[in-house]
Amino acid sequence: MIKITTNKGDIEISLYEAEAPISSENFKQYVIDGFYKGTIFHRVIPNFMVQGGGMTDDMQSKQTRASIKNEAENGKKNLRGTLAMARTAEIDSASSQFFINLVDNQFLDNGDRDFGYAVFAEVTSGMDVVDAIATTPTQMSNGHQDVPAETITIEDIQIVE
Repeated sequence: MIKITTNKGDIEISLYEAEAPISSENFKQYVIDGFYKGTIFHRVIPNFMVQGGGMTDDMQSKQTRASIKNEAENGKKNLRGTLAMARTAEIDSASSQFFINLVDNQFLDNGDRDFGYAVFAEVTSGMDVVDAIATTPTQMSNGHQDVPAETITIEDIQIVE
């Protein structure tokens, strides 16, 4: 289990290590490295998802490791409460950023729209915290849309076995 401590509360997740070994190992390494400490949930879209894991509170991107292979063909679906790797239009472009699905987002699954977004974990506790984050009013900030008007910080992430 992994515990994500935010200034809005705690979120506990369980990795799908068997189904998404590359994404899970990538996420764990960022956790071990302390990369996520001080990053923010920088994109919040109600009835869709909340995204974080790569930007500082001044909307600057953190330097990441190399991108990883997209595991969207792993059979896991973008259902409410699952975590998936964020990426650009390039299929294998995910690095540190992730999002938590607020609803079932079938159109993000492999083959429905394009290659899809790799689901690698699920929220096991704290979905109420995720839902609270989703209600935060948003604004434009430093050229980015859907940025919470109130900073939502990832204070710590720990692997709790």
